[in-house]
Amino acid sequence: MPGAVEPMLPHDLSSDACSLLPGVERLAVSVEMLLNGPAVESVAFHRSLIRSDARLTYEQVDRVYAGEERAAEPWGGPLALAREAAAALRERRSEQGSLEVSSDEPVFEFDPDGHVVAVRREEQTESHSTIEQLMVLANEQVAGWLEDHRKPSLYRVHERPDPAAVKFLVERLESLGVATPPLPEHLSPQQAADAIGDISRLVAQHVRRTGHGRDALTSLVLRSLKQAYYSPRNAGHAGLASTRYAHFTSPIRRYPDIVAHRALMSGLGLDDVAPLAGELDEAGEHSSAAEREAMQIERDADDVCMSFLLERRLFESGWEEAFDGEVVGLVGGGAFVRFGEEGFEGFLPARTLRGEWWDLNEQGTALVGERTGKTVRLGEPVSVVVRRVEAPRGRVDLVPAMIDGDG
Repeated sequence: MPGAVEPMLPHDLSSDACSLLPGVERLAVSVEMLLNGPAVESVAFHRSLIRSDARLTYEQVDRVYAGEERAAEPWGGPLALAREAAAALRERRSEQGSLEVSSDEPVFEFDPDGHVVAVRREEQTESHSTIEQLMVLANEQVAGWLEDHRKPSLYRVHERPDPAAVKFLVERLESLGVATPPLPEHLSPQQAADAIGDISRLVAQHVRRTGHGRDALTSLVLRSLKQAYYSPRNAGHAGLASTRYAHFTSPIRRYPDIVAHRALMSGLGLDDVAPLAGELDEAGEHSSAAEREAMQIERDADDVCMSFLLERRLFESGWEEAFDGEVVGLVGGGAFVRFGEEGFEGFLPARTLRGEWWDLNEQGTALVGERTGKTVRLGEPVSVVVRRVEAPRGRVDLVPAMIDGDG
């Protein structure tokens, strides 16, 4: 939540006893892997006592990677090895067909009275990827051990995409001039999963080349996928191109991770708190539903904060200000536009685009003028003026300053 956290565990655990602090010993469970490039040659699981050398930030590690800051010892050497291992894992996962998607998250600043005063967009950088690749690998090793030893647990399942959805995605991207891989006439689920990885990389290349469409095109790719969920039955994780995957690395903030810890520890004979197989279906369904609800709350809260920040800015600079933006979504009634350096978002009704009647095309990728054939496409630049802000609802209404269509 912006400016706040609602922990799963009591504060004394989540913010103290289970929280890593430099130079302080902490109880943990370690996944110890011997890597040869991206290949895991051996793996072992331990109850452990660890002592962190330093609390690093993503920004600090990125500066080290860029050569702008010196990596201090004793953590400089291990960080260099972690970077090398993550790069090898990332390359192999890409070759196996994992998704390539980029995103950012808003991070808000508040004044002492709780008012939103600023926002920055936190991009996914190489430092984030270093952590991600190693955590994913640890999760895979735990999932593999649990399945091999037939220990009841919860897996993180992301089923292969529906072939029809992938074909429609290709149609939508082609209508926007984005290169796509050739598809066989009869597409199997596995071929669909392979294709979606290739498509995500072509979309990323298109965005880097043109400088437009990241939000809109990434959203098209993600909406063509099935939603991930928790289940006691392993069906693989298509997005990661992983045959066996579980959430294990965040037991202080996700209940499925606690389930995996209990299954692993009891399976190794280190504890006697094995999950009950008969309760795991319900636990998986509840965790999946709670995850979706939490994500919706997070998105709604971000929208509200962004709206209050926009309102504050307009009161200071004037409501006549025109913003450069980009179409990130379309419905029959108009376009959703992300605008401004801060990444505000609002709705531009089609009725405000005067001089035309607009229809959404068959692919849902463009509003087309009935009389002139002019278009407003996904990923296209627009210039907008804010007409109204309903900050408590997180709603922003826009009117056009200028539309840069193709006609």
